[in-house]
Amino acid sequence: MPFEPVHSEKLSTAVVRQIEQLILRGILRPGERLPSERELSERMSVSRPSLRDAIANLHERGLLDSRPGSGIFVAEVLGSAFSEALIKLFSEHEESVFDYLAFRRDLEGLAAERAARLGSDTDLKIVGAIYAKMEAAHSKRASADESELDAALHMAIIEASHNVIMLHMMRSMYDLLKQGVFYNRQMMFRNKTTRGMLLDQHRAINDALQARDPEAARKAVNAHLDFVETALADQLKAEKHEVIALQRYDHEISR
Repeated sequence: MPFEPVHSEKLSTAVVRQIEQLILRGILRPGERLPSERELSERMSVSRPSLRDAIANLHERGLLDSRPGSGIFVAEVLGSAFSEALIKLFSEHEESVFDYLAFRRDLEGLAAERAARLGSDTDLKIVGAIYAKMEAAHSKRASADESELDAALHMAIIEASHNVIMLHMMRSMYDLLKQGVFYNRQMMFRNKTTRGMLLDQHRAINDALQARDPEAARKAVNAHLDFVETALADQLKAEKHEVIALQRYDHEISR
């Protein structure tokens, strides 16, 4: 018969499972500091020895880092997605920018579609709250804040899709974007007309999600990333043209 004896679970094992789930679901993020041992043991209603056993287990498996004098942190697990050599290669070849955008278009279109269907009401409230902050930053002409909120909005949509593999993969990709490996997001917000168009595109994405319209959500994401691709292509061309123009100018004034 396919039955086995039932064993009560050790408290430390239950703690391990709970922290694992929080990391897996993206609730605890890489680099995030855990509460103190005292606070954590009180919140989880376990003894400190049981908590220490769990922390040691997670530390040995590379999920938590212990920093003397600072505390316990979620390990920087996202850095393993790409080697340093490959990241450097990405940053040196502009074709990687357009491949990156194509990858985002496919994955984020799917994420938006899933979020419209599977996201909870609270998930969509988070997306709506971030979009409201984008509008406020836009009205204040705070382009740096808009740039940060842009990434936050897209990540909130991915979180609302409830696919943990997609979540961690895209967090890794966004980490490279924040480092400026693919392009400088803030450059997209310097032009007043571009900023207004980007806000309109994010409004369309948010509206489709709040209406729980999967097809409209995917189309809105695709339209937004198509615009970003065209804008970046135009920007790169303009930079190349300026280099040539400066060469002509230098030659002209030296004659």
